[in-house]
Amino acid sequence: MAPDTHPVLGVFASDRGPGDAERASIMSQVGSFLARRGARLVCLGDEGVPVPLITSARTAGGEVTLIAAEDYSEPSAFGGVVVEHIPDREDRLQRLAALSQLYVALPGSLASATSLYLTWVRGGGGAGRKPVVFYDHHDAFKVVRGYAADVISNSIRNHDRYVQFATNLDDMWNKISWLVDQGATAL
Repeated sequence: MAPDTHPVLGVFASDRGPGDAERASIMSQVGSFLARRGARLVCLGDEGVPVPLITSARTAGGEVTLIAAEDYSEPSAFGGVVVEHIPDREDRLQRLAALSQLYVALPGSLASATSLYLTWVRGGGGAGRKPVVFYDHHDAFKVVRGYAADVISNSIRNHDRYVQFATNLDDMWNKISWLVDQGATAL
């Protein structure tokens, strides 16, 4: 990736449900890691706001946009975070899709997985679909990886330009960089 490239990543993460403490740690690590590399993050504030991701990215000097419901009231700690209030959930998903070059999925809840799926589907079918990099920390996406190998690989041509799995942060950044360099968002 060119040094002056600042990819816009739609990040799907949730801090709700079992395993909150570990997910908060993962979000903090990922937020600061991506921000230090110049990535701009776009997050949803639907089924819970990924506060650790946002605050760590901002602390590292990163740019963050939060797409939230009309009635969401952002905390004072979100200084410098652009918050777009959009009343309709469908419109929030479409806005995230419009802003993002590609998506990053972090281990989280079923709510964040559902939001990722709906955004991916609404991001366009076939060649208009944006790629996803799954952060497969401790096999969090083992089932999705199996699905990708068995189903997606047989139904989407060049599926590796749409679905990638990373087991550590450096691997995740390498895959994001490769997808941006490949121009995967324009496939």
